[in-house]
Amino acid sequence: MGYDDAVSNKRRPAGRISPQRAELIDRLHLAGRELSTATVMFHTDVAARRGLSATEEKAIDVLLRGGPMTHAELGRHTGLAPASVSNLIDRLERKGYASRAPHPEDGRRVLVTAAAERLLGEFVPLYADWVGSLNELFATYTDS
Repeated sequence: MGYDDAVSNKRRPAGRISPQRAELIDRLHLAGRELSTATVMFHTDVAARRGLSATEEKAIDVLLRGGPMTHAELGRHTGLAPASVSNLIDRLERKGYASRAPHPEDGRRVLVTAAAERLLGEFVPLYADWVGSLNELFATYTDS
């Protein structure tokens, strides 16, 4: 039994299922793995083109979507340890992709903000073809 078989057998629903359904479930798992790999490789390439690691690029995405947040909030969203979050923010600041500012309501805390204007100018062109392809695909879907 190979890796794929072992993983598929662990993920298969309990009880008896038809061989055809088992094959469909296996194909869904494989498609999910392929998508995950393609996504990681895409984001790694996009990040590298801007001199970032994939973790830095995804942290920027978290900040752009979530808005300014504290170190602890960024840690919760990324799953990084506090020391790792501090080092991450230091790197993003040095590279000009984020900044720290005092929290307006609690002077003991600091908010981290993504440099949105710079990011949009630099990253939008890298995503344009991919987003265009997605929009073409989405146009084929009905609302139902």
